[in-house]
Formats: sequence, C-alpha cells, structure tokens
Amino acid sequence: MAERINLGKSGPALYQKVIELDRLASEALINAGITEGFSHLLRLRASQINQCAFCIRLHTQDALACGESGDRVAVLTAWKETEYFSPKERAALELVEAITLISVGQVPDAVYKQAIENLSKEEISAIEWLAVVINTWNRIAVSSRYPVKT
Repeated sequence: MAERINLGKSGPALYQKVIELDRLASEALINAGITEGFSHLLRLRASQINQCAFCIRLHTQDALACGESGDRVAVLTAWKETEYFSPKERAALELVEAITLISVGQVPDAVYKQAIENLSKEEISAIEWLAVVINTWNRIAVSSRYPVKT
C-alpha cells in the first residue's frame, strides 16, 4: 500500500483546532460529571465501530489507567449483553453508537428518548460533543493510516 498523507503533519493548524475541540469536549464531560474512565470507554466504543486500531489501543490503555476494570473494557463490544453498565451508562453508549453510525437511521428518536430519560441535558450535550470529536479523530487516524505496531 502507498504511504498516506499524515493529516496532522500536512495541516498542523487544522490538527491543532481538533486538539482544542477535544480539550473543550473533555472539559464539558468533566463539568457534566462524567468520569474520565467512562469517557474513555465511550471513545473506545466509537473507535471499535470505526475500526480505528490506533484509537482502540489508546483508549483501552487510557480507560484502564483511569481505573476502568479489565472486565468492562473486555465486554464493551457486547455491552448490551452484560450487566456491567448502569442505565445512565447504557444510554450514553447507545447515544455514542447512534452518532457514530449516523448514516444508518440518523439518531433514532428511541435512542434520544432513552438519553433524555437517563441523562441530564448537560450530560447529553457533552456526550454528543465527545462523539463528534472521537469520530473526527478516528477519521484522521484511519485515513492517514496511523501506525499501530507492537
């Protein structure tokens, strides 16, 4: 395969704006009371869907470093089949998945209704911004073929 253009290097000013957006989204999550560990699980779930190996590795390590259990990380791809996640966390995961898969049915009313029933407006906003940012990072890393080596 031909070497890809590294978007971080070819457009450093744009890349810095994504970093700033990420910082602001992380700040919104903290202000909404969403733990850093769970925020990495949300990022990890979107990255799994997008098959972004670079971000999967990064957010797995970050989630574990922030105190998330190995079990929660291990079952994340099948979270709906477990009892590891609270109703609030389930609503957040569902919302991140719907935004990540936005071309498949947009964000269904049922998903948004579940979010409203379990999350505050501040939490919903922060989670939606997180989904926008991680999907941006996934697209940067995947299209640039960021290396994932042992």
